[in-house]
Amino acid sequence: MFRIGDFSKLSQVSVKTLRYYDELGLLKPVEVDRFTNYRYYSADQLPRLNRILALKDLGLSLDEIAQLLDDELPAAQIRGMLRLKQVEARERVQDEQARLARVEARLRQIEQEGKMPTYDVVVKRVEPLLVASVRDVIPSYDAQGQLWGELDGFLSRRHAHPVGPCLTLYHDTEFKERDVDVEVCEPLGDELPREGRVNVYTLPGVESMACVLHLGGFANVGQAYSALTSWIQANGYRIIGPNREVYLVAVMYQKTDVEYPADFITDKEENRLTEIQFPVAKV
Repeated sequence: MFRIGDFSKLSQVSVKTLRYYDELGLLKPVEVDRFTNYRYYSADQLPRLNRILALKDLGLSLDEIAQLLDDELPAAQIRGMLRLKQVEARERVQDEQARLARVEARLRQIEQEGKMPTYDVVVKRVEPLLVASVRDVIPSYDAQGQLWGELDGFLSRRHAHPVGPCLTLYHDTEFKERDVDVEVCEPLGDELPREGRVNVYTLPGVESMACVLHLGGFANVGQAYSALTSWIQANGYRIIGPNREVYLVAVMYQKTDVEYPADFITDKEENRLTEIQFPVAKV
């Protein structure tokens, strides 16, 4: 028999790990001296230890390994456990490949521009949102005032107020200089009955939303759009739905009786903060 230190050298497994496996019941010593508490192992235990290490290398947890070692699991269940690890490993590889592609795209951008980009793009999940909205085809992008007026009037009559930043959806599949299909939305805390052109519904969530923040007015917002769409193309995504502008901090240009959260309002154009969002999927 081998004392734990000698068995550690023989197996190339640390004493700390052997003690941990003993505590878990994965690999108990053949004998423990009742006077000194020295642990003793046998060479016959090396195959079991090697199997533990091999299964651990496959990504199985110690609890799963204990099941495989001590229970008479049917072959179908063992295959199922390993196939699950196979799927998990593939997903990790795909995630790292996507990360590598983003790093390479950022490097190319820095090399072309000679500096860090002004806009940083993130991809995130957007939760479903209950909204009141008005949708119409309007002459131009900056002609949304009437739609917001209708929406504010509806909220005022219902004695309701927004519970978060307002937003606009752009339903056209491409940029248009005129006759643009837009939908202005206010987030609600509770359901309200629809009225006239005002619709109340749950705006669907989006699993992958590519987003960028734009600080300041809309005179140069095109730069943010350009940066975002370039990033989408460079990183192997495609746009799969209407884009959104979420007015995280907005300027109020018309009087309203609706009470807006103070954190979402500013009186200075340079403090306006807009998040531009595009729903995306991998090509």
